[in-house]
Amino acid sequence: MVMTEFTYVFAIGTFFALMEAYNNDDVANAWATSVSSRSVTYQQAMILCIVFEMTGALTVGARTASTIKNGIIPITAFNDNAGVQLLAFTCAAAGAAIWVMWCTRNSAHVSSTYSLVSSIAGVGVATVGARGVQWGWNGGSGLGAIFSGLAMAPFISGCFGAIIYSLIKYVVHVRKDPVKWAVFTSPFFFLIAGTVCSLSIVYKGSPRLGLADKPAWFIASVSLGTGFGLAILAGLFFVPWTHAKVIKRDHTLTAWDVFYGPLLFNRPAPVDAQKAKVPNYAVIQHGADDDRDSTGSETDASSSKEKDLSPETDRENIDAEHTANFGSQADYKLLMVKAREEHHAELRRKRTPLGWAMRRLHNNPVGAGSSYELHNMKAYLMRLPAFPVVALFYGMSYDIHRSQVGILGTPEGKRMARVYSQAPKYPNEVEFLYSYVQVITACTASFAHGANDVGNAVGVWAAMYSAWSTGTASAAKNPVPLWQIAVMALTICIGFITYGYNIMKVMGNKLTYHSPSRGSSMEMGAAITILIFSQYSLPVSTSMCITGATVGVGLCNGSFKAVNWQRVGLLFLSWVVTIPIAGLIGGILMGLSLNMPHF
Repeated sequence: MVMTEFTYVFAIGTFFALMEAYNNDDVANAWATSVSSRSVTYQQAMILCIVFEMTGALTVGARTASTIKNGIIPITAFNDNAGVQLLAFTCAAAGAAIWVMWCTRNSAHVSSTYSLVSSIAGVGVATVGARGVQWGWNGGSGLGAIFSGLAMAPFISGCFGAIIYSLIKYVVHVRKDPVKWAVFTSPFFFLIAGTVCSLSIVYKGSPRLGLADKPAWFIASVSLGTGFGLAILAGLFFVPWTHAKVIKRDHTLTAWDVFYGPLLFNRPAPVDAQKAKVPNYAVIQHGADDDRDSTGSETDASSSKEKDLSPETDRENIDAEHTANFGSQADYKLLMVKAREEHHAELRRKRTPLGWAMRRLHNNPVGAGSSYELHNMKAYLMRLPAFPVVALFYGMSYDIHRSQVGILGTPEGKRMARVYSQAPKYPNEVEFLYSYVQVITACTASFAHGANDVGNAVGVWAAMYSAWSTGTASAAKNPVPLWQIAVMALTICIGFITYGYNIMKVMGNKLTYHSPSRGSSMEMGAAITILIFSQYSLPVSTSMCITGATVGVGLCNGSFKAVNWQRVGLLFLSWVVTIPIAGLIGGILMGLSLNMPHF
């Protein structure tokens, strides 16, 4: 290819690489548990995601990038032909992006990691034949090593999640005074999070921090020192603050009061402390109304559409509430449309750029007839300025809890009611405390995602950039520029902010019963697994890890019925069909590109 063709192909490849990163639904999985259990709002998750996703990517993410770039199709297969290498990775990015974009648009839950890996394999078959692709272990970087994670990652993360939740269950939940046990054992999670994150950076060395050949004593001392340091800080500041907040029920406490530290133990409780309420985490939302007002307290039960699945609720009563004849599929779709219109009406009342855009769309509807009718063409012109504003801000205002409306009376609603009834419900004060802990574990999971999945996305783009900028095939050990990792990490964050709700609305509470104590265990189990795989340069799917951890925690309820196995089976099926479909798309695009007529 001449230089003009190089630039043209690189531009196309860059577009698809960014689209694949934008639709990376794994980052939504890292935060879905926290948002669905209401430990954080979607807006808070956005800010924390940017901070920890970028940190994990910039410090650790380069290791898995080399596996994606060099471990599946050997560099010798391109015969030092930069044009073929550029075209190959462009088609690989296009194959993965097309499949992931379609799945995300239809709220289907697939692995972006395995979509990209499978697409690269399909491109390799189309380029050099099946024999030229590294199907085996290949020193831990071949397809055999990568696809081994399909079984190992969910199992390992399930074990980690079950172990962590079992510690919470037997150390806190089953005690006579679980609230105090929860308060004074909370620094343990700071210890785990700090140790895991620092270990991921110093073990085998972050390429960006010059830690490649540090001795074992240095790795252990830095990792444990960071973990214990955070635990001590938590004991000095977080424990007194939560003691006053949860045990004394001091509703006058502010976030800035945490800096008073141990002095808060001597702070007298307010006179009306017993009137203070904490959110009811045993409530499952099926209606459009939120179960909490703006102050965080519960609204009157008679005005709420919530169903309280408290421990004393009889299972027969639960099933009876969900046996009403729901009607046809058209009725269900009509109810969903009604819920969406209620949400849009609320957005139109806001004096924000999104409110302006929603009002403009509402006031200029498309009329009857084809799109080329004069009145419709005028409507499109009037609506056009609002589209980019909605695309940018709509996801930031989406309420994933309201999107759950309509499951009452449906087969899924009945199934989930049976699943929820198998899970013991623990005191809300304990769950309220673990909502703070879950923020820490979610940040750790986001850090782990940045350390692993950003490398997957940037590896292909780095190979394309190297071939385009140098005119030669990328060397096997070519470093990945830091700015490329930063661009991909930022693209993933933007995708989560503007479009992540499309995955989060179907992931929350669909596998098993969620609560902050359970969710923190799921996220920490998944984060540990992801970081372990990253240390050995093995790309692994965050969705697989969080699914495995969710199932592991769900089984800790003591019954197989506490897990929605139908949903688990559908997830596993989506992972499996991703391999041939993404591979076929990438392979067909590469085959057509290589063999099409040209001048």
